[in-house]
Amino acid sequence: MLTLNLENFMIELKDGSLKNVGPTNKSATAKLFAVEDAGAREFGDKRVKLVFEDDEGNEIQVALFPEQARAIADDLADLEESSPIFDE
Repeated sequence: MLTLNLENFMIELKDGSLKNVGPTNKSATAKLFAVEDAGAREFGDKRVKLVFEDDEGNEIQVALFPEQARAIADDLADLEESSPIFDE
């Protein structure tokens, strides 16, 4: 399930084209639940792309610099050592 929360979002549809309407203070939050597939791969020359997809075909892609990806890997290693969610 993909949820999107769009703040201060307004667009104009004219002749098949989308156009921003109003100020540029828009923001969005995307959440993907029940992930069925997750992976990591190179993205360009300097980034790592994380890709998450659910069983409905919704997908979220996140591009990180290597130090950000390493920080997530470290967080996962810490969780694996201390959290019961990794106990099987």
